[in-house]
Amino acid sequence: MYIGIDIGGTTIKIGIVDEKGEIIYRDSTLTKVELGYEKVKDDLIDLINKAIKLSKSKGYDIKSIGIGVPGVTDPNSDYVVYATNLKWTNAPLGKDLKSTYDIPIYIDNDATVAGIAESVKGITKGYKNSVFLTLGTGVGSGIIINNKVYSGSHNKGSEIGHIIVGENFYDCNCGNNGCLETFASATAISKYTHKLINEGYNDEEFMDALKSNDNIIDTKLVFELAKKGNKLALKSVERMTDYLAIGLANIINLIDPDIIAIGGGVSKAGEYLIEKINKKIINYVIFKEGEITQISLSQLGNEAGIIGAALISEYK
Repeated sequence: MYIGIDIGGTTIKIGIVDEKGEIIYRDSTLTKVELGYEKVKDDLIDLINKAIKLSKSKGYDIKSIGIGVPGVTDPNSDYVVYATNLKWTNAPLGKDLKSTYDIPIYIDNDATVAGIAESVKGITKGYKNSVFLTLGTGVGSGIIINNKVYSGSHNKGSEIGHIIVGENFYDCNCGNNGCLETFASATAISKYTHKLINEGYNDEEFMDALKSNDNIIDTKLVFELAKKGNKLALKSVERMTDYLAIGLANIINLIDPDIIAIGGGVSKAGEYLIEKINKKIINYVIFKEGEITQISLSQLGNEAGIIGAALISEYK
């Protein structure tokens, strides 16, 4: 058995997970970000203690504890380098937990963890080489090669959201211009659609729908209207999928994975999104004939964090 923990900006979720990725116990608590790292750590330890106590009562042997965090981790130093949503900088989470428990502790970013989960019991199960992309506020990613997580020689790789795919009208939060996440994230779709409206792109149908959506331009609104053929929404979606196809083609040309799974809020556009990508990606891959990397929607949703975190040790 394994313990998996998904630390989010609002909730900490924990589970006891078996070798097949089945969650047999789960619990959660609010992430009290405003009270700082120490309070979040203490609440996390309380959850772990409850899970360990239950495990002992059931006769479970806990092989490891894995944690997924929404930020950059450094496995070599056991620190969370930064996690914006948690307001952490150089938080010694791994160090603190290793001094508390005589159980192997593993920490990785939430996108890598979700990629592991998909490999265990999701859409990428059965494939040796896979890439997971989460399209949300930004673009997160996890790479698995030969059934092991690949993060590079210095544990700083797999930042697919920050590959440069073109020149953009605004800079990325990382300071660079042209990062994939400034073209293909939910944030990017909203910003570009706002830009079109501010530049005078007049679309009565879109503006009426926007009023009904509390004047909030989100991915759901844009894709729903695009599916109906709305010109403004289509312009935004076509641009987004153009650049996403370029980014995915770069991945395929570089590492040729069996499959790329797409999750996150943007993926709720469903097969419509996948069809757009598949029509465009062939323009950018080098080898256009024979077998090509499969592009699919992820399957696990909210369970991925616990499952993937629990089984980090099996993918290291």
